Amino acid sequence: MSDNHYRLKVFSANANRELAMEIADYLGVTIGDATIDRFSDGEIQVKIEESVRGVDVYVVQPTCPPVNENLMELLIMVDAFARASARKITAVIPYYGYARQDRKARARDPITAKLIANILVAAGAKRVLAMDLHAPQIQGFFDIPVDHLPAAPILAKYFLEKGYPASDWVVVSPDVGGVARARQFAGYLNNASIAIIDKRRPKPNVAEVMNIVGSVKGKRAILIDDIIDTAGTITNGARAVMEQGAKEVYACCTHPLFSGPAKERLLNSPLKEIVVTNTIPVKKEDYGDRLKVLSVAPMLGEAINRIHYDLSVSKLFD
Repeated sequence: MSDNHYRLKVFSANANRELAMEIADYLGVTIGDATIDRFSDGEIQVKIEESVRGVDVYVVQPTCPPVNENLMELLIMVDAFARASARKITAVIPYYGYARQDRKARARDPITAKLIANILVAAGAKRVLAMDLHAPQIQGFFDIPVDHLPAAPILAKYFLEKGYPASDWVVVSPDVGGVARARQFAGYLNNASIAIIDKRRPKPNVAEVMNIVGSVKGKRAILIDDIIDTAGTITNGARAVMEQGAKEVYACCTHPLFSGPAKERLLNSPLKEIVVTNTIPVKKEDYGDRLKVLSVAPMLGEAINRIHYDLSVSKLFD
């Protein structure tokens, strides 16, 4: 193994240490020695307990709830590594908080996703590694390289292993904006058919199904989205799909935020399974056998390996 391997160190803040440890195991390294504490007034204190001079540092931290706490931990760690003379700092952000605030939808709206990008760069990040950004154009908000990984191959593999033919499946987009995602996912399922739910959103986190474009009758439907937050869109869609004659219905997403009434809605829905990844920690025991959590650690680990050795990251998806 080349000496360059020993110039790679993986550190973790507090948001998802389990995922960071899985990534480190994949790479054959140990998690770097750092502690994150709080002063009595709530301020964050970061202590890097080993030298990082001349080292390529990868900081694993999804900015999931509590979003602002986790974001500040990431920013302070990046600043600490920059001041400790790390050679290059890559922020590994499996879930990028504030991604849904990516444009001005009304007068005087902020574009917070861009603001966060600016702050990360100012803190000292030289590269970002993220999974399923809510809007792919967020990559352009950064003035540093961004490697954007899709979770679709991992999620699709789970359904392919069930052994049903492509003609049994229909991939359902929960809204018009997710059609490209649904079409791509259907491609991974050997070109399964797709359907689209036409909905309206009278206010934030409230969605109403209007009608379904496409046939779901007699098929196994997979509702695909990047994020399940309060689960209103997914559970309303699941009921609508079953009312249209689907044989069974699954929900599938990369980022299981599961906030507010999500748990109650999911458990009281007709969903046979809820298939997610571990970009965000989730209490599996709360959902029983209906929740399937797939690990993104091998994909993130291999991406880190390829970035570190100056290899193509896109080859991961060929």
